[in-house]
Amino acid sequence: MPPKFGTSGLRGLVTELTPDLVASYVRAFVAACPQGSAVHVGWDLRPSSPAIAEVVLQTVQDCGLTAVRCGTVPTPALALAAMNAGCGAVMITGSHIPADRNGLKFYVPSGEVSKEDETQILAALDALPSLPERQGKLEDHPTCAADYVARYTAAFGDQALAGMRIGVYQHSSVARDIMVAVVQGCGGTPVPLAWSDTFIPVDTEAVDPETRSQLAAWCAEHELDALISTDGDADRPMLADASGAIVPGDVLGPLTARALGADVLCTPVSSNSMIGQMACFATIKRTRIGSPFVIAAMEDLLDENADTRVAGYEANGGFLLGFAAEAPAGPLAPLMTRDCLLPVLAPLAAARAAGQSIAEAAAALPPCFTAADRLQGIEQDRSGPFLAQLKQDAAARAAFFDSMPAEQDTDHTDGLRVTFEGGAVVHLRPSGNAPEFRCYTEAATPQAAQDLLHTHLGALRNRLG
Repeated sequence: MPPKFGTSGLRGLVTELTPDLVASYVRAFVAACPQGSAVHVGWDLRPSSPAIAEVVLQTVQDCGLTAVRCGTVPTPALALAAMNAGCGAVMITGSHIPADRNGLKFYVPSGEVSKEDETQILAALDALPSLPERQGKLEDHPTCAADYVARYTAAFGDQALAGMRIGVYQHSSVARDIMVAVVQGCGGTPVPLAWSDTFIPVDTEAVDPETRSQLAAWCAEHELDALISTDGDADRPMLADASGAIVPGDVLGPLTARALGADVLCTPVSSNSMIGQMACFATIKRTRIGSPFVIAAMEDLLDENADTRVAGYEANGGFLLGFAAEAPAGPLAPLMTRDCLLPVLAPLAAARAAGQSIAEAAAALPPCFTAADRLQGIEQDRSGPFLAQLKQDAAARAAFFDSMPAEQDTDHTDGLRVTFEGGAVVHLRPSGNAPEFRCYTEAATPQAAQDLLHTHLGALRNRLG
């Protein structure tokens, strides 16, 4: 699959992300979008990222702008630094996908690029302007990661996690040291686990059974109160309770929003429906899947009323803060890009303050449960026609969902989401940035959601290979 824009920027095989292609996209980005006085550049820990970063840094200078080298930092840390400076940014990352792939995430001074920005970048690719004679400068930003840590240690304080033993599954996350520092800075005892010199594509929304078993073993062995991790570029969190059971991202989102006092939520159609039963949220806006769509919905609400206490989150756990919130030890400025630390810290700190475990806090929410996983290696030329047939043909849906009760409703907001009599949901969708096909399920019990997922992943394997 050639490199293309998806729900998280440009993605493709490393072999196809040639220096010329990368330079062309960066030049188109500079030509099509506002940048301020500089472009900040960061990258993740996959082997191909440093070389791609050098191409990006040089291209920014070739465009006559200052290139700010931020180094190996989380995507939200890079976004925070660039937005605070009123500058654009480029993050080199493939997020959670395998190391043979990589990509670019683009930021304008106000935050992530929109779908409209992406359209303008693609148009600029066809007519790149000439490069100026003047070369831009190269500068370093040595405190980018430290500033990100300070954002949370200052807001939550040194007692937020006091008395808690928190495992930190480090693997190849670009935030592996940052997570340790933040837990320590908030009064907890970090227990670093499984540092890896090899890139591991952790998908926090589709954790494999072997990893789940390992999390449970670590929790028991080290007597942990919780265990945290992130995906490769640290814009998606993973939080497990003391038993090693993962708290889903669409549970972390509402817990975080409630803890911070948000009363308006924007979240994709794939997120848990329980939020409709939570009285603390006055307004809920459902979107297509992908942070650009969540941000667009948040911005629309803020345009109507700048004082709206709006938060956004995705089913993968990435959290977006749209208002100035009060954390346990101080103010927390808005950060409208997908973040990993806030949806870990806020639920843990709130549960501790209430005298609860994180498992107890999650169990107190309305009883609606989700599960998600994906088939890998499924190109859209196979999945597209299959999904189109299901959308258009009720008989085809009945045949595919033959183990389910009668169909009650269908939603085509993003992929195909089918609600059945009794309330169970199965949602099918091709990935927007990788050769994957995702399946989301929802049911009244965790086991029922997992059973639905197992059944329909098997059916998808039979149909798609």
